[in-house]
Amino acid sequence: MQNLDQVEGKGFEFPCEYPVKAMGPNTTEFAEQIVELVKQHAPEVSSNSVHTKISSTGKYQSVTVLVYARSKDHLLSIYKDINTVDDLMWTL
Repeated sequence: MQNLDQVEGKGFEFPCEYPVKAMGPNTTEFAEQIVELVKQHAPEVSSNSVHTKISSTGKYQSVTVLVYARSKDHLLSIYKDINTVDDLMWTL
């Protein structure tokens, strides 16, 4: 997980838009699970806020969900839930 203390120390101010990123297997289920977990914390997320990118091998995908982060704790709670996904490789 990205060190939010460092980001905030560099002039990062809340509330703001923030791209929550996760990488895992290239499956519809993985992307849907990430989006649903984020929506629990940021119900305003729409399909326009979600972007996926497939790896060059086609085996993995990154899922980016743009959220309106209210605070550092808000982001930490999102990442805490995302980190419970079994097939998660990393977050950013």
